[in-house]
Amino acid sequence: MSRPLPLFAVTLAFLATLAGCSGGGDRAEDPVWQPRPGLDWQWQLDGPVDPSVDVPVYDIDGFENTAADVARLHRDGRKVICYVNVGAWEDFRPDRDAFPRSVLGRPNGWRGERWLDIRQVSVLRPLMERRFDMCRDKGFDAVEPDLVEGYAHDTGFPLTARDQLRYNRVIADIAHERGLAVGLKNDLAQIPRLLHDFDFAVNEECAQYAECARLRPFTAAGKAVFHVEYAQPAARFCPVARELRLSSMLKKPELGTWRRPC
Repeated sequence: MSRPLPLFAVTLAFLATLAGCSGGGDRAEDPVWQPRPGLDWQWQLDGPVDPSVDVPVYDIDGFENTAADVARLHRDGRKVICYVNVGAWEDFRPDRDAFPRSVLGRPNGWRGERWLDIRQVSVLRPLMERRFDMCRDKGFDAVEPDLVEGYAHDTGFPLTARDQLRYNRVIADIAHERGLAVGLKNDLAQIPRLLHDFDFAVNEECAQYAECARLRPFTAAGKAVFHVEYAQPAARFCPVARELRLSSMLKKPELGTWRRPC
């Protein structure tokens, strides 16, 4: 017959149980990765990932790459960002049939893509949660959510800046709940209000449009800005990039393996 535990032992056991239920071993409880300004990177969304580029950060497609691809990059000491489209439906993704027609808007200019009605958060959130689960389960360190400025485009929906702020914060929360860092893609106008929700920024062509200074809040906060130009020669934008501590390179628009870093 077992003997009753002394009161102090019962108390200790109870506290231990609480500690175990707090999820201390869960990845979401761990601090998310915080990339620093000026960190070199590779952005490859086209074709099988080429792991030979000697940089500390890779940004690759979450669907097109496997857990083995991510693990291989990790073995080489790289952090890996998961590219996921959160603002448009894509007819070539395996979860395309999970999106109801009510959230599909106008084509966005890319083949097979249509804008999403980001006001329908209750519909889109579980779909994005499953996509971010995929990123987490494959071992990614962070997420690059694409097309998070639909309110500034002709989507087919009357989206407002407030709608976009709400949706972007939901996206950031989904990532952080899974222990993933998250980057703000473009959306320069909302940087002052979203800076504290995102861990880094990803930007296309701020030099082309004379907007790079608008990214200064990220680097001033010790957060990386991963930046590419497509049309301007590196000699023209790299001096500005170095002054602002941007992680900059010249890429071709298809985002294959070729790169010319600053």
